[in-house]
Amino acid sequence: MLTRNPDAYGKGDAEFRVDPILALFDIGAVIGTLRRQWPLIAGSVALFLLLGVGYLFTAAPKFTATTTVMIDARKNQLLQTQQVVGDLQIDASAIESQTEILKSESVALSVIKDLKLTSDPEFNGQGGKGLVRTVLGALLPSGPPPSDYQVERQAIGYFLRNLTIKRVGTSYAIDISYTSLNPARAAEIANAIADAYMVGELDAKYQATKRASRWLQDRMTELRTQASQADSAVQAFKAENNIVDTGRGLMSDQQLTDVNTQIVASRAATAEAKARLDRIDQIAASGVPDATVADALKNDVITRLRAQFLDLSAREADWSARYGSAHTATVNLRNQMREIQRSIADEVRRIAQTYRSDYEIARAREASLDKSLASLVGQATLTGQAQIKLRDLESTSQSYRNLYDNFLQRFMEATQQQTFPISEARVITAATEPLSKSAPKSALVLGGSLVLGLLMGCGAAIARERLDNVIRTSAQVQQYAGVECLGVTPDLPKTAVSAGEAKADTANRRLAPSLGLLRYVVDAPFARFTETLRSAKVAVDIKLFERPSRIVGVTSAVPNEGKTTISSNIAQLIAHTGQRAIILDGDLRNPSLTRALTPDATEGLIEVLTGKRKLEEVLWTDPVTGLHVLPVVAKGRISHTAELISSQAMADLLARLRTQYAYVIVDLPPVAPVVDVKAVSHLIDGFVLVIEWGRTRKEMIEEVVGSHEALHSRAVGAILNKANATMLRRIENYKGRYYRNYYHEDA
Repeated sequence: MLTRNPDAYGKGDAEFRVDPILALFDIGAVIGTLRRQWPLIAGSVALFLLLGVGYLFTAAPKFTATTTVMIDARKNQLLQTQQVVGDLQIDASAIESQTEILKSESVALSVIKDLKLTSDPEFNGQGGKGLVRTVLGALLPSGPPPSDYQVERQAIGYFLRNLTIKRVGTSYAIDISYTSLNPARAAEIANAIADAYMVGELDAKYQATKRASRWLQDRMTELRTQASQADSAVQAFKAENNIVDTGRGLMSDQQLTDVNTQIVASRAATAEAKARLDRIDQIAASGVPDATVADALKNDVITRLRAQFLDLSAREADWSARYGSAHTATVNLRNQMREIQRSIADEVRRIAQTYRSDYEIARAREASLDKSLASLVGQATLTGQAQIKLRDLESTSQSYRNLYDNFLQRFMEATQQQTFPISEARVITAATEPLSKSAPKSALVLGGSLVLGLLMGCGAAIARERLDNVIRTSAQVQQYAGVECLGVTPDLPKTAVSAGEAKADTANRRLAPSLGLLRYVVDAPFARFTETLRSAKVAVDIKLFERPSRIVGVTSAVPNEGKTTISSNIAQLIAHTGQRAIILDGDLRNPSLTRALTPDATEGLIEVLTGKRKLEEVLWTDPVTGLHVLPVVAKGRISHTAELISSQAMADLLARLRTQYAYVIVDLPPVAPVVDVKAVSHLIDGFVLVIEWGRTRKEMIEEVVGSHEALHSRAVGAILNKANATMLRRIENYKGRYYRNYYHEDA
C-alpha cells in the first residue's frame, strides 16, 4: 500500500494509508458501495419479493387453534388423606417438564389413534403438499406403498412439526397450539391434545397408585408376620423371667413397695412397744403411780386401786390427826393401804409383762419384714436386668406394629385414590375454530423476502466491490496510488469524438478549427469533464505555485487510458484562459497526440533535439485557443527513446520553453511498458496520472506508482478517466447531485 505524497494537492494533510480490512468497517464506504451497486440490490430484492409472492400463491393456507391448560396445585381435596403419589410441586422446572410431556410422542400417538389421523390425507402424506409439491409428485415416479408402521411414524412426525407448546409468560398456564390445513381439525386436535394429556396424567397416577398398592400389600404381609414374631418373643421372655405386669406396674415392684410400707409401720410399732415397756418399768420401780401415769396406762384396775389408796390415805391422815398414828383404826388403814400398793404393783408387773411380749412380737415382725425386703430387692435387681432386654424386644415389637399400622393406613388411602385419581391440570380456554389463516402470513413472508433480498443484495454488492480488481472510486485512487484524486471525468459521448470535416492549415502549421474530443473543454465549458480538468489545473497551480513557469507531465500506467485526451484538454483549457501554453508530444514510440492534432506534420521534437530544425519552424498553433503544439514525427523505429528524451538537448529545450510559456504540458508515454517517464522525470515539475475508470487494475497502479519514486513524490494527483456516466452519478454520489443541479451537461 502506498503513502500519500505530502506535497500533493492538499499539502499539509497527514499521510494517507487505507487498510482494505478496515475499509469493511467504514460506514461511509459501505454506504457508498450500496449506492453504487443499487441495481444489484434492487434486483435481489425484486427476485426475493417475486419468490415470496410466488410462495404466497402456491402455498396451502394453514390454520392454528389454541387450547390453554392451567397447571393448578390447589386442586380440590376430595379425599382428606395423604396421597401415595405426591402432588406436583409447581415451579419453573415443573412447568417445563409438563410442556415436554405435552410434546411427547406418547401424547401425539394417543391423539392420532383417538382421532384416526392416519387415515387423514393431511397426515398420511396424501394431502397438504401445495401446488409445487403436487406437481412434482405427479411428475416423479411413486414408490411402493408405505407400511402401517411407516404411516404411523409419518403421522407422528407431521403431528409434532405442527404442534407448538408454550408457557404463558411466568404463569402456570400452557398454550397448546396446533396448525392444520383444516380450521375445524386444528381446533379438534388442540382440544384432543389437552384431553389426552390430562387422561395420561390420571392414568399415570392410577398406575403409580396401583403399583404402590401392590407393593404395600406385600409389605404388609411381611410386617404382620414380623410383628407377630416380635410380640411372641416378648411374651416368652416375660414368662421365662417371671415378669408379671398387673396393669399398674410389675408385680415385683408392687411387692417391694408393700414390704417397704410394712417395714416402716413395723419399725414404728416396735419403737412404740419399746417406749411403753420402758415406761412401765419406770412406773414399777416408783411404786404407786401418780394420776398422770394412771391416766397414761388407762387401766381400770389400777385406776380403782389408786382411788381406794387415795381414799384410805386421806382417812389415815384424818384419823392420825384425830386419834393418833397408833390407833388401831389408823394402823388398819395403813395396812389396807399397803395391801392396795401391793395390788397396784402386781397389776403394773402384769402390764409390763404384756408390754414386753408386745415388744418382742414387734421386733420379730420387723426382722421378718427386713428379710422379705432383702429377698425382694434381689429379685427386683434380676428383674431390672431382664427388663433391659425386654424393652428392646417390646420396642422392636412396637416398631413392627407401628409400621404395619402405617402401611395399613397407606394401603387404604391408595385403594381410595386408585378409584378416584385427581389431576393437577384443567382446561381454562378450549380451542375454537380459527377464522383466519396463521400461515403463510403475507406481511411476514413479504417482509422476510424484502429483508432477505436486501441482505443478499447488500452482501453481493459488497462482495462484488471487494472482488472488483479495478479502480472505480476516488478513495481507491488514494488507497492504491497514494496520491490525491483530482477528479473523475466521464466517458464522453460518441458525438463529441468526431472532429468534423475541416482540415488543418498545413502551410501555416495551424490546427483544424474543429478538433472534437481534443478540444472538448472549449466546446463544452460547463461539462463535468471540463470542471474536472479545471480542478486539475488548480491543483497544478497549488502544487507548483513557487514556479513562475510549470512543466507538467501527463502519463498513465498502461496504454489507452486516455492520457493524450486529458493532456490536450488541459493544455487547451490553460491556453483558452489567455495564458501562454505549449504541449509537447513526449511519446516517441507511439505519438498519439501528433496523430490526433497534427497528422500532417513532417517534423517536430526529434528534429529540434537533434538540431536539424529550430523550434519556431516545427511549432503548430491552435487558431481557437492559441495553444502551441510541438509534435513528434517518428520516421522509423527509435531504439533509444529514453536517452533522447532525457538528453541535455531536451533539458535545454525545456529550459527555453520555461522562459517563453507559463505552462509546458508534456504528453508522456505510459509508465509500465517503457522507462521513458523515469528517464525524463528529473526534468518534470509535476506529474498528472491518468487512470482509466473500470479498467486499470489496482495492483498495476500500486506497483507502477510504488516503483517510481520520482512519479510518486512529484505527483500533483490523478484523474480517473472514462467513467460510465450512469455509474458515475452513483459512485460520486456526494458530488453528482451538485453537478446535476449546477451544470447543464453531465459529460
